[in-house]
Amino acid sequence: MAGIDFNALRARTMGSGNDEEAVTVNTRALIDKVLARYSGEWTVLRELIQNGVDANAKKIAIRFETSPSPSVPVPTSTDTSSLLKHVIRHHTLCRLVVANDGNVFEASDWSRLKRIAEGNPDETKIGAFGVGFYSVFADCEEPFVSSGNEAMAFYWKKNSLFTRRLQVPDGQGSRDTSFVLDYRSKTAPIPHLLGLCQFLATSLTFVGLQKIELWLDEWNLLTLTKTLAPSVSVALPRDIETRTTEGLMAIGSVERESAQIHAKWLNVVRWKPAPVSTSGLSGSGFGGGEIGGGMSSAPSLRSFFSKLTGGGSVVNSAAERAARFESEAQKAIAEDIAGVSTATVSLSITTANVHSSVTASFAREIERATKKPPPKTTKLAILTSSPEEGSISGQTSTQDRVDIFSTMLPSKSGKVFIGFPTHQTTGLLAHISAHSVIPTVERESIDLNARWVSTWNFEILRIAGIVCRIAWSGEMNEIREVMQRAGQALGRGRVRKEQVDSMMSNAVHVCKQFTFQDSTPSGQVSQLVEGAFWMCNKQATIEVFSTRGVLPSHEVRIATEDLSGFVDGIPVIPEALMKEAKGFVDKVRDLGLVSEITVTDVKKELEAKALDGRQLGEFLKWVAKKAKSGDIDPATIRSLLSVAVASVGQQEKSGEQLQLLLLGGMKYFVNPARISPDMPIPQDTMPFVYTKGIPIPELRALGWEELTVLPWLRFLVESSGRGILAADNNITASPKFAGQVLAAISKQWDQINSPSRADVIRLLENRTVIPTRQGMMKPAEAYFPSVRLFADLPVVTDLHSVRDVFLLALGVRKTVELGIVFERLMSDSHSQREVETSLGAKWSHVDLICYLASVRDDIPAADIKRLKDTPIFGTEGVGQPGSDKRYKISDLFAPIDSLRRLELPLLQWNGMFRPSSKEGKFLSFLGLKPFPSVPELVQIISKAAARGNMTLVDQTLAYWIRMHHENGYSSYDGASIETPFLPLQGEKSQKLSTPANCFTNDQATLLGFDILRKDLHPHSFILGVKPNPPMPECTSRLISKPPTTVKEAKELFGYFATRLAEIEAQSTERLGGAKIVPVPSKVTQSNGYIKEKQGVHHVSPKTCFLGDSSTYGSIFDFVDFGSEANSFLLKVGSKHEPTKSEIAYMLVREPARLLSTFQSAEKYLGLLRSLADSFQSLKKDKTLYREMRRAPFLLASKEIPSKSSKSIGRDQRASERFGDDFDDEDDSGIKEWRLASANEIIIVDDFASFNLFREQLLTAPQEEALETWYIELGASLLSSIVQEEPRVGSFIDDPIESKKLLKLVFERSRLFLHSIENRFVRNNVRWLERNLNAQTVHSLSVRRTLRGHNVSHTEKRTAIVAQDPKRGWTLWITASGYDMFQVSQGLVNLLILRPQFNLSLTLMSLLTTDLYTLRARGYNVDRILRAKAEEQRIAELNRQRQIEEQSKQIQEQEERWKKEKEGRSRPSKEKQVQVAMPGAFGPDSPEHVATQSDIQQADMEHETRKPKGIFSSFTKRLGLAPDDARPSTRHLQSFLNSNGESNNPQKDLPPPYSAQDTNQQQQQRPSETVTSPHQLQQNLLSAIQASRSYNSSELFSPPQTNTVKETATYCDTNPSQDLTIMAESAQGIKIFLSNSVPDKSGFLNSHSAGFNTFGALLQEIGPIFAVGMGCLHMYYDQTGGTIAFNVNGSIFCNYRFFMQLHLSSMQQESQPGEKRADALVYWWVVLCHELAHNLVPGHSSDHSFYTEQFVMTYFNKIMTRVARLSNGHQGGNHNPLPLQF
Repeated sequence: MAGIDFNALRARTMGSGNDEEAVTVNTRALIDKVLARYSGEWTVLRELIQNGVDANAKKIAIRFETSPSPSVPVPTSTDTSSLLKHVIRHHTLCRLVVANDGNVFEASDWSRLKRIAEGNPDETKIGAFGVGFYSVFADCEEPFVSSGNEAMAFYWKKNSLFTRRLQVPDGQGSRDTSFVLDYRSKTAPIPHLLGLCQFLATSLTFVGLQKIELWLDEWNLLTLTKTLAPSVSVALPRDIETRTTEGLMAIGSVERESAQIHAKWLNVVRWKPAPVSTSGLSGSGFGGGEIGGGMSSAPSLRSFFSKLTGGGSVVNSAAERAARFESEAQKAIAEDIAGVSTATVSLSITTANVHSSVTASFAREIERATKKPPPKTTKLAILTSSPEEGSISGQTSTQDRVDIFSTMLPSKSGKVFIGFPTHQTTGLLAHISAHSVIPTVERESIDLNARWVSTWNFEILRIAGIVCRIAWSGEMNEIREVMQRAGQALGRGRVRKEQVDSMMSNAVHVCKQFTFQDSTPSGQVSQLVEGAFWMCNKQATIEVFSTRGVLPSHEVRIATEDLSGFVDGIPVIPEALMKEAKGFVDKVRDLGLVSEITVTDVKKELEAKALDGRQLGEFLKWVAKKAKSGDIDPATIRSLLSVAVASVGQQEKSGEQLQLLLLGGMKYFVNPARISPDMPIPQDTMPFVYTKGIPIPELRALGWEELTVLPWLRFLVESSGRGILAADNNITASPKFAGQVLAAISKQWDQINSPSRADVIRLLENRTVIPTRQGMMKPAEAYFPSVRLFADLPVVTDLHSVRDVFLLALGVRKTVELGIVFERLMSDSHSQREVETSLGAKWSHVDLICYLASVRDDIPAADIKRLKDTPIFGTEGVGQPGSDKRYKISDLFAPIDSLRRLELPLLQWNGMFRPSSKEGKFLSFLGLKPFPSVPELVQIISKAAARGNMTLVDQTLAYWIRMHHENGYSSYDGASIETPFLPLQGEKSQKLSTPANCFTNDQATLLGFDILRKDLHPHSFILGVKPNPPMPECTSRLISKPPTTVKEAKELFGYFATRLAEIEAQSTERLGGAKIVPVPSKVTQSNGYIKEKQGVHHVSPKTCFLGDSSTYGSIFDFVDFGSEANSFLLKVGSKHEPTKSEIAYMLVREPARLLSTFQSAEKYLGLLRSLADSFQSLKKDKTLYREMRRAPFLLASKEIPSKSSKSIGRDQRASERFGDDFDDEDDSGIKEWRLASANEIIIVDDFASFNLFREQLLTAPQEEALETWYIELGASLLSSIVQEEPRVGSFIDDPIESKKLLKLVFERSRLFLHSIENRFVRNNVRWLERNLNAQTVHSLSVRRTLRGHNVSHTEKRTAIVAQDPKRGWTLWITASGYDMFQVSQGLVNLLILRPQFNLSLTLMSLLTTDLYTLRARGYNVDRILRAKAEEQRIAELNRQRQIEEQSKQIQEQEERWKKEKEGRSRPSKEKQVQVAMPGAFGPDSPEHVATQSDIQQADMEHETRKPKGIFSSFTKRLGLAPDDARPSTRHLQSFLNSNGESNNPQKDLPPPYSAQDTNQQQQQRPSETVTSPHQLQQNLLSAIQASRSYNSSELFSPPQTNTVKETATYCDTNPSQDLTIMAESAQGIKIFLSNSVPDKSGFLNSHSAGFNTFGALLQEIGPIFAVGMGCLHMYYDQTGGTIAFNVNGSIFCNYRFFMQLHLSSMQQESQPGEKRADALVYWWVVLCHELAHNLVPGHSSDHSFYTEQFVMTYFNKIMTRVARLSNGHQGGNHNPLPLQF
């Protein structure tokens, strides 16, 4: 399918010129199929009413005529009710007549009436498809139409419909247009009358009709009359966009009108007769089911199953009540079935005039779909009902009224009217009428699928949405005007609640009308209408009904909670509206048109007025709750409070001013549990009366804090005496009020934090707030009632509810002030006597401590401080009791035995001193020292040592160590003590030292440090002594005095090794560079040996190495002090071996010494190899790099020839070196190693040149790493100093061979370079493709000259890559063949920067291996294979182009032949030449010389059927004389003479040319005229085109023998073949092997060169015939005489014959062109033979004739090729090319 050009095929079909045929239509079948789409109810009536509407009719009369029942007689009663019942029960319909008073039919109407699918061209009319009228054929077979003075009858002739018209005489016609339909069925029942009446009532809604009548025989069942009030123009709101989103339509104007429909009907319409078992009545009749909207009297399945469920009792009871009501109604109707009922319904219709603006292309598409252009203007109407369900009025029951108008009123869902209601609902409680909506064919739905039609309908639905929005605005404006008029009548400017309640039902009704639901069957309708309804407004707002009337939605809010308690001016949606019209309210809320009441709204209300007390409480409750729940953020809360103002208090008439509360300034609220609400509070505190009932967490959420004691007390204190508070509320003057305040504070004292307590104390301590017996006193001046020491003290009174702890905190005293006690104790004798009288005796300091300890908790802090600072205490052994010397308590120690031995000042104490007693604890609290501190102990030791009291020193140290943990001495840093107090070890035992200057490690003495006394070592950590001295100090001492002997070094370095972790980076650097390592001095003797001499010298650790090294030991300093000491040297910079950089510096600066030291070139080379590996890092040292480039430190070699080799010439030696005996070292020269700089050394990158000039070269070691290093240091490449001069012989024009080789080179070079790093690549493949050419020449040689030396050498070559001044880089090859290794050598030199011998071998392997083998070895050759496939495709295209050119030449030859034949005279009596076979040569042939011998020979050939004459002539011209002794010549003669049969002595069998040879006998034909040349050419070309590739992997043909009737002695025998494909040659020719060959893979590998040579030969022959290479195949069998055979156009050539006849001779170097020419002619003749089999399967004279024609036709081409080969051109390649397995 993908390859067919259908455009071209269609054009050929249209231009074929064959007979055209018209498409026929089966009219009956077409109408039936169309009617299948009209499956809706009342379809016929709808279409006929629509026709009347289109004709501008005002009245339509519908009459059903019935036929009486043949089985049930007419009742004898003349009662109308009885007759009606009989007609409905038993009559059947026989005719339907629909008449309208519209315009009579015109000629175009009559013409259109009889054409299907040709609708009304008037775009304002509804009819679009022209198939609606044909719905009458659903019930009628031959309708009849009468209009004015004309009539038309329809009738059938078989399946074709015909019409016949009649012109009625004047006066006999009718003004009305009538459609008469005779029912096809004689048993059609009377339709369901209620459903029919409902349909007619709905049909009258939007159409221009004013009256519809329904008749049943002579009874007028229904009359509908529509009355329209004058329309009122509706102003388009400014904020509504009247154009649709696509811009195709826009509203021009809108009108609104009220309509009343009056219905008058007989009661029989609602009558439901009992079911009658009459076969003539069907389910669609009057008594059947619910068709047309009626209700069935039979119980339904739902009611049946509902009886089985237990949960449907309520439903069942409702259903039973409805059934009883219906039963009673039916009884009443049955009694007066002919009675008349009436009803009237009022409707509101909003009509919009719509203008369309579409493009011309859009209009064409619409016209193509509907057969009429889109209207420029159209109308769209919206029908809505009033809140009273359509304002139905009348004299009958409500149920009757509802039944008649049930489908007219949009009570559940509106419908889309296209003239008449469709099945499509609108999704809202309003009908939408749009005549221009394009329906589906059956007109029951809107077409929303067709591309252009759907776009049109989408736009109309959007217009409907905009009209609905305009209608909504009109409804809201009416409600607004009614409320405004009511307000004006009441004299109110503001809308009141009663006004809102009065219009609530209207608002709910309007909201419900425009609440959108899903529409059916297409949900897109409601989506489009709703989308336009909400999005047409320019501003995001809509009119909504609120508590303040109709307002824009952005001014109205939704009240989620009742806020009327404090804000009542915000317009909100009434709660009733939110409940009853929830869908509409949710929609406006979801769209963001109406939002909930926001904080901003509340803030505006608060700003507008002040709150009263009640409103303040409500507001605080609301805002506190919101703040606590997080609904309002704190910043917003603060903004609300900042604008809120409350006016509270009594009215002015009561004599009290109103209090103004600014809520923004409030900070506190009152907690009655802490502060009494009756107490005075600050102005920034909210009174409790307004926060009562609000939880404390909510009040805190307002940002208010609970009024605490501190701010409240500060307010009371600051307000006292200023007149702000009343006198009885003065805390400093009113004992009662002060007691209340102190009691409140005391109650909360434990909960008050420390800072607040301090503030309370500061507020009260200096104010008279304590009531005492002596009046209001300051707290520090008052005493507790328990203090009775002096009678005149001011004792607290009337503070029974105040806690003591609070009074103590304020400063109320429980003890007498020490100053008073001291004063009175130390005063005159009178006071002394009073003290003695009151206390009983005079006190000592011991008695005083005992007293104070008893009242310790009550002593003020100031007294405690005074007690600590007063020297009133005596000491032991210093002063006796009564002495004048006194001390502060902090200067004394506790009087215990352990301290007495330390000679410390102890407190004098009478009796036993117990530190744990109350007095002992109090003394400790005052500052009595329980033990001496570390500095005090140090002072004791220092003073004792100065006095020579070493016993006291030892006792003090023992006390220190013993009490170390108990007294907390561990927290003191002993190392910081600068006073010497520690005894030393050894000679310095009488000397003291500080902890920082002595140590415990005895090895520190190696560096001259002091050691702590031995018995104190276990307690060194207590005394602050470290084991080792600081490392920096140790480092400095080591550097200043390094070890002089190995023993000293071992000990000293061993000590440092124990402290390796302490040696930091700075010390490491200092030690590494300092000369601290002793090394024995050495001297080099004359014989090269090194001898140690007496004495040492010091070296730095960084310049010496550890251990011993046979490699570097003679050139670097190596030491070994043991593993421990060596670890220290490793830490500070020593290494086990020198670094590469160090070696390099040594090597560059002392190469001769090192070489003589090594006494081995191999060791020196090893050193160079290690430096070469690290050269990239060494190169970063610029100084070293410069020295390495200049210094003669590199090792190079020069060969000195041996004596035997000197006698041999250089040319001979060079040739020998190219031989295979590379391992023969007998005659090799001596290699002399020398030190040289890099610029003196040559890199061997051309091994051939090296073999020639090795005696003159100083070469680098042939190692890749060393060569790379030498080059970077400045060594030269051998190729750069050897000049090559290629010498090229004469050119040979052989583009095929050279291009083939060049293509192979490009192809395989890409694989070769893929594995080479880019840094080694000189030129890439792209450069090679642009710059490399190839040329074949007779001979090649190259002369090499070594620059700077007078030496040269000339060598013969078969391939050279050199740069020619004219041709650029050229690959020269010899015609006699070329060595692929020499090709690889030349290419590698061109591609690689440093060619190597192995790279040449690799490239040669790639050039000589087939792609499939390479892929098996892991090479990515898929791209190359794809490129080869593309080349084959291009070659095939060229071959096809060549064939087309030959076809063109044949056509031109044919034209010339015809012209020559017409101009040639025709002799009347001359006999026509008789020929044996078509195309045989006659006497008048221009190619034949009519000699007598030829004629005889021709006669002989005719008799024997062996065409020898033509080949005998050609063999002579080809150089194949009959007497030629060459095997190939004899074999070819035998092959031609035997019709393809080989004279193989083994098996002389002819080849099988086809597996399906015909056995038909060639009949002897009469004499024929000479065949025209162009016909012969065409036959030959057809034979070539019949060649094809063999696509199977196997070939098997059984042997066949066919008798040839032309001769009685010849059998055409076909040997069997059993072959399998194995590989492809380099030319893409498939290779098959016989299944009898045992080792197929081995055979292919050994004969790959032969197969490629054979393939190259066939590749030269194929283009001669323009035969594709895919049609030629090679095969090999072990036995048989088949040279070649043809299988269905696939030609197979036997490699065995080529191998035996031509391969060995072609591989000889002598006369390669001649040998190749022989093979070329041989196989060209074979292909002529096989191509003839594409025309003649068997061997016959016809086959021989066509073989001769192939030879003659393509003779010139083969001769041209042979001539080129004879002139020296070598077309083939002797080198093995890869097979592709």
